[in-house]
Amino acid sequence: MIGVAIAGTGFGQKVHIPGFQAHPRTEVVAVYHRDINKAKAIAESHNIHHASDSLADIVALPEVQAVSISTPPFLHYEMAKTVLQARKHLLLEKPITLNVFEAKELYQLAKAKSVIATVDFEFRFVPAWQLFAELLSENYVGKLRLIKIDWLGSSRADTSRPWNWYSDKDKGGGALGSLGSHAFDYIHWLFGPVRRLNAYLSTAIPTRVDPISGESKAVNTDDNCILTLELANGTPCQLSISAVVHAARTHWVEVYGDRGTLIVGSENQKDYIHGFRVWGSQPGKPLTEIEIPNRLIFPQNYADGRISAFIRVVDQWVQGIDRNQEITPSLREGIYSQLLMDLSHESHQKSSWVDVPSLEGFLSN
Repeated sequence: MIGVAIAGTGFGQKVHIPGFQAHPRTEVVAVYHRDINKAKAIAESHNIHHASDSLADIVALPEVQAVSISTPPFLHYEMAKTVLQARKHLLLEKPITLNVFEAKELYQLAKAKSVIATVDFEFRFVPAWQLFAELLSENYVGKLRLIKIDWLGSSRADTSRPWNWYSDKDKGGGALGSLGSHAFDYIHWLFGPVRRLNAYLSTAIPTRVDPISGESKAVNTDDNCILTLELANGTPCQLSISAVVHAARTHWVEVYGDRGTLIVGSENQKDYIHGFRVWGSQPGKPLTEIEIPNRLIFPQNYADGRISAFIRVVDQWVQGIDRNQEITPSLREGIYSQLLMDLSHESHQKSSWVDVPSLEGFLSN
């Protein structure tokens, strides 16, 4: 068994703890929270042996071989560094850091310490997306002509939702960080690298109530993102992201080529993992749903759909730990996602297109 410590107890309690407890090769042996009483309460409710308000003490425990971090993004860099320097394996939530230089440093540190680090890019492990990737690799659409992506949610649509770290750019908040980080990863996975991009970021809800003071506080993060990408192969890609709209089609990816059309999409408002279906058509034929083969289906579903995909991320991570071999996704993929986010902010500030360096070129600098 691989002993895992949990740092980050919001998403950590909802997804990470049940995911690790369901996996046959991992055991949650410790939990970190900055408030020791909360740490103890979480440990007790989930039958976890160790609780601490010191991450350094947690990683020093001999029964801890690996750590998962799902704290807000502004805490990731220092916490991940503590984990990697202690030579413990790392599972890190996205966005992995606040900038690409921190991400690169963590990647190099993981390599230097010979530990296996992964990122929770869970769309790579969702059955419909895996079928979609297979069909693309089999040249179902032929030569790419256009990619159109809409990721439209209502998680921040309620104006009475209080101000928190998500409302603060310096803390890694915003829709680009929470949703764009995933989208940039799956664009790279499915279609390859990006040559240049143009981004327009906006804030639909400019103030929220501070839960501590009760006063209105400015929001300086994006909740709408409109991005145009030119892929390295020349294909145009339009990406629209929103966290403040009530859309019928929550997440939709349309791919058009000279031989056909492929779509993966979901209308499931409550669960952003389940509900995805795949459709395809060749020229002159109607768009038809393509059945997801049994070999790709989740063996078990959970009340929180994110757990099913997370268990597959953990499975990949465990295989990497067993073989002592870097896996995909690793922090390397996290770097590329972060690079595209950083350049999107730069493009928005400059109101212009920005060139994207190759990942190899960036890593070698």
